Amino acid sequence: MDAQGRGRADNNVDPADQWVLNPQTGDYELRLTPSGGQSAVPGPRRAAPRRGQQQEVPPQRRRREPQQPAPAAGRRRSKPKKKSKGKKILLWTSGGLAFVVLATAGGAYFYYEHLNGNLTVTDTPEAKNSFSKDEAFNVLIIGTDKRTGKGNEGYGDKGSVGHADTNILLHVSKDRSNATALSIPRDLIVDVPDCTDKDGKVIAGTSQVRFNTSLGQDDRTPGCTMKTVKAVTGITPDHFMMVDFNAVKTLTSAVGGVDVCVGKDVDDKESHLKLPKGTSSVEGEQALAFLRTRHSFGNQGDLDRIKVQQQFLGSLARKMSSSDTLTNPSKLTSLAEAATKALTVDQGIGTLNKLKDVALELKKVPTKNISFVTTPVLDNPAEKVKATVVVNEAQAPAVFNAIKNDVSLTETKKKKKAAESAKLKGTKSEASEVRVDLYNGSQKTGAAQETLTWLQNSEGVTKSSQLGNKPTQKTTTLEYSPDQADQARRLADIMGLPASAMKPGKSEKNDQGLPAIILVLGQDFEGAGTPIDGASAKAPKVDGQQTADKTVCAS
Repeated sequence: MDAQGRGRADNNVDPADQWVLNPQTGDYELRLTPSGGQSAVPGPRRAAPRRGQQQEVPPQRRRREPQQPAPAAGRRRSKPKKKSKGKKILLWTSGGLAFVVLATAGGAYFYYEHLNGNLTVTDTPEAKNSFSKDEAFNVLIIGTDKRTGKGNEGYGDKGSVGHADTNILLHVSKDRSNATALSIPRDLIVDVPDCTDKDGKVIAGTSQVRFNTSLGQDDRTPGCTMKTVKAVTGITPDHFMMVDFNAVKTLTSAVGGVDVCVGKDVDDKESHLKLPKGTSSVEGEQALAFLRTRHSFGNQGDLDRIKVQQQFLGSLARKMSSSDTLTNPSKLTSLAEAATKALTVDQGIGTLNKLKDVALELKKVPTKNISFVTTPVLDNPAEKVKATVVVNEAQAPAVFNAIKNDVSLTETKKKKKAAESAKLKGTKSEASEVRVDLYNGSQKTGAAQETLTWLQNSEGVTKSSQLGNKPTQKTTTLEYSPDQADQARRLADIMGLPASAMKPGKSEKNDQGLPAIILVLGQDFEGAGTPIDGASAKAPKVDGQQTADKTVCAS
C-alpha cells in the first residue's frame, strides 16, 4: 500500500477527513474512530524492543466531548482552513537524502504510535542521548547509495552496501538566527578513524580513502561517518538522519513536487532526466533523476551535482515555508507516512516528539539566513586522472572554524555582532590592576596553571589566581561586574578573547576578599598566548555559496 493509502480502513474513511475542531483547545485534532468503535488506522508497527526492554501498553484515553452541537447526520465536517500551530512538517531532500520531521499537537494516540513505529532508530554511541532546545546543534544528514524499492536499479552502484553518497552537516545557531548546511563530497580523500559496528565490534580505521567508505564499508555504521566528519572538520555532529534513494521519490510525491530551474534544455542519457529550459515541478522518479544528474551540469562532476542538490534544498525550504502543504490534511497525512518510513535516526532524536523539537527549532531560522556551502577542496595532486579531491587547507579551516564558533555566513548576524563587539571598546586598565580568578573548563590538564604562569611572568597580570577546575564548557568565558569592565577589556586584549566571551554579570571575592573577574578556559583554549579561535572567527567568503531564499537555475 502506498503512502496515500495508508491509514484508511476498509470503509474507505480517509484520515485527512477526520480533522475536527476541539473547542476546548482551539486546535484541530485527528479523530480516527469510525462506527463500530474500531480504529480507522492499523495498529502501530512498533520497532522490536531492545533486549531487556518491555513493550509499552498504551494507556486508556478518555475522549473529550465537544461542547457544541453535533453536525447534522450525513454531513462531513469541512477540512480546517486555519493552520494549527502544532501541526508542522519540514522536509529537506538532497540526492539520496531526505530530512523530514513531523510534529503533531492532538491527534489520535494510536495513529501517533503507528507513525512512531515507522521510524528506524539506531543506538549510536557517537550521538547525544537527548536533544537540547537551548543550544546550537549539528545534525549530519546522510543519503546512501543503497538500492531499495522498485525502479531504483539504474541508480548508484549495483550491490552497494549503502555508502555515504550525499552528506550534509547542518549547523543551527544557538540564537536560531541562521543555519549553515555544509556539503562534504563523497570523493573527498580522508582518514577514517577506528569505530564500532552495530554489535560493538571494533573496526580498524583506514587511511587515504574516499569519504563515502565511512559508511557501509566493512559494516561501518552512521557513527563511523560522524567520527570521520569530526576528524576532517573538527566539528562534532550531535545527531544523524539517514535515508536512501527510495525516500526521495516517496517524499517528493507526498509533498506534491518541488520546483526546480535549469538554464538550458536537459536530456540526460545517464539519469534519463528530461526538462525544458526554465522552471519545472519534479517529484518521484523525476526528482531522483534531477538530484542524481551530473553529466548535464557544470563540469559533469560530483561537485557540480552538489550545487544542484543545494539549489533543490533551497527551493524545497521556500516551498515548505510558503505553500499550503501544512494546512492540507490529506497532504499532511500522506507526508507523515512517507516521512516516518523514510528515516533512520539515532536514539537522541528517535521519537516523533524529539523530531518535532528539532523541526520547530529549525523553523525559527529565516530562509534568507540558511546558507549552503561545499567544503573547499582541490583536485587530488597524487592523481594523474583526477577522480578524487582533498581538503583545501588554505580555505577550509576558516569555514570549519566559522561553524564551530557559531559564526553566521550571512550578513544578518554580522550586523548583530557589531553590538556585541562594543563590549571590547572603551578604556582599559593597566595589566597590573587586573584582578582575575582562573578556572579550567577545557579538559586540558594544567591549562589554568599554564595560563596563570604566562599572565604573571610575561604579561604583568600579577593579581591573578588559579582556583582549579570547572565543569567542561565549549568556549572560554570572562565574567565581570560593571565596575570591572576596564579590567575585563584589558584581559580580553591580552588573551585575544572575542566579544562573545565577554559576560557582564558579577565578580567574586578572591582569596584575599577582594572582587575579581572570573576567567573560565573552554575547549577552544589551545595554549597560553594563543588567541582564542573566536577572536578571529569572521564569516569567510566561500565560492559557490547560496542561501535558501534565492532561486538559482542549474546550468
